[in-house]
Amino acid sequence: MKLKLKARKVSDKPKNTLVISILKGSLTAVCVSLIGILIFAFLLKFTNISDSIISPVNQVIKGVSVFLGVFLGLKKQKELGLVSGLLIGLIYTIAAFLVFSLLNGAFSFDRTLLNDILFGAVTGAICGVIAVNLKKSSN
Repeated sequence: MKLKLKARKVSDKPKNTLVISILKGSLTAVCVSLIGILIFAFLLKFTNISDSIISPVNQVIKGVSVFLGVFLGLKKQKELGLVSGLLIGLIYTIAAFLVFSLLNGAFSFDRTLLNDILFGAVTGAICGVIAVNLKKSSN
């Protein structure tokens, strides 16, 4: 019986690359969200879109923002997709809340914020798992 020993490759990457990836993903998501909301605001201004469509479109913009933030932020990561995606979603949601509250001139802490945090975290976690596993299967 032969024993095969595998040497573990020591990574040359600094340990903070995951933190940088999470921050990069969160910042990307906030930028995508700002652009999406700006485009939607112009559409609202120049068309007769019903007010009832505003909330669903905002949720779609948030979901797309988290999706792109996770996929672009974690493009070099090969593990911890669930945790990284969840953190990107959480950080994005909090940052977006702060940015949009500052632009609005008022901070409103209510159930909607808690729903947004939960939505961002769950969406980020799911996208993180998918992003990391897609990279593993393509290698």
